[in-house]
Amino acid sequence: MILLVGGAGYIGSHANKLLTQKGYKTLVFDNLIYGHKEAVKWGEFILGDLNDIKQLRLLFGKYKIEAVMHFAAFAYVGESVENPEKYYVNNISNTLNLLQVMREFNCKNFIFSSTCAIYGNPEYLPIDEHHPQNPINPYGKSKLMIEKILEDYSKAYDFKYVALRYFNAAGDDIDCEIGENHDPETHLIPLVLDVAIGKRKDIKVFGTDYDTNDGSAIRDYIHVTDLADAHILALEYLKNGGASDVFNLGNGNGYSVFEVINKAREIINKDIKVTLTDRRPGDPAKLIGDATKAKKILGWKPKFSDLEKILETAWEWHKCKKN
Repeated sequence: MILLVGGAGYIGSHANKLLTQKGYKTLVFDNLIYGHKEAVKWGEFILGDLNDIKQLRLLFGKYKIEAVMHFAAFAYVGESVENPEKYYVNNISNTLNLLQVMREFNCKNFIFSSTCAIYGNPEYLPIDEHHPQNPINPYGKSKLMIEKILEDYSKAYDFKYVALRYFNAAGDDIDCEIGENHDPETHLIPLVLDVAIGKRKDIKVFGTDYDTNDGSAIRDYIHVTDLADAHILALEYLKNGGASDVFNLGNGNGYSVFEVINKAREIINKDIKVTLTDRRPGDPAKLIGDATKAKKILGWKPKFSDLEKILETAWEWHKCKKN
């Protein structure tokens, strides 16, 4: 059985669906602070929190868990700056509880949701796994700290991990069964689509004076189903004897904020009101990832790398949500 901690969230629920389709039995453990019970449409669900080590021991005692996929983290950059304690307790201390219980019950395979935020402001593009790691906010620092802990655990104990460093997760399930549903929502594509359905009056563009073709920031968008697929490949890699390692997950090309908005207008055939405002502190002009290593070692092949396809799946989900 595969344990998905935080499996009721955006990426975890897509991984749960794909695992089930591949024949794995799944168990979702989530406190539902940001996750959604209705997104757990496959496997078993247990309401719980990683801060309760006794509950974790009961869980591992009841189920034979062969691997853990860890999606449970607070991930709002601004909030992490305002309240770093919340992030260090949840993202680091609670993860240590999970790792401790895994060791007690001889569960040796761990797949960790990391982030490109560990790199900080890019020194070169595209960013590969050798890029210096200089996170500029507590969220990124908390993820990097867990990677360092995993590295030490792998050396010291009979324990293997894969850390997957996401760039910008986007898009939704092509069957419209599950999708992106953050509260509060901070991701560009759902915010743009909220304007299209009348939920918001405008989309704010933070900065129009970057050194890019149209002055807006460029990001690397990776479809959530492709992210989920990478988790299954990482699981199979570890089960087949692969060594502990880290992998970037991105498309290797970037789209500007204005390109995303204009492509959404084209697909939806609606005007999307834009409000221009100042840059946000710490926002790099460009973030583009190099996923060559994941493709070579894991055999990862993104299927939805085109911006149009990403937006189309997101739009279908948005219409499902509205109805």
